[in-house]
Amino acid sequence: MERFTISLDASLASQFDELIAARGYVNRSEAVRDLIRGAIEHDRRREPPSGHCVANLSYVYNHHERELAERLTGLQHDHHDLTVAAMHSHLDHDNCLESVILRGPTADVRRFADALSAESGVRHGHLNLIALEAEHHHAHDEHGEAHVHYRPAR
Repeated sequence: MERFTISLDASLASQFDELIAARGYVNRSEAVRDLIRGAIEHDRRREPPSGHCVANLSYVYNHHERELAERLTGLQHDHHDLTVAAMHSHLDHDNCLESVILRGPTADVRRFADALSAESGVRHGHLNLIALEAEHHHAHDEHGEAHVHYRPAR
């Protein structure tokens, strides 16, 4: 673990302490680590898509919109290799919230998320994407095959 010191004016330090308390951090160090991770991930998203990722695509839609639910389900089936799971929640008499967990090549996940969010009637589409690093593993026993595990990028 490396240590470094930062200086903040009193007002910014006070606001930061309020943020720490509001988010439930136990100390400034963990809050700073999360901010740095967030900034690195934000910059990573600006780069051309590469590698693999895991993502959550959330969106709201009106289920009365003609054939929209069927189109959304069809898109998920067409990309079953990316779709890990989906959760559907009824917000009111008209609107539904769906959250779809995706995993796969980053470029493919982004294209799928863009296509689904662009469907007429879909609102508030938001993709939360986390880059993954490949970790190659040998077979666990004589009957297994070599395989890859993906872990969140550091």
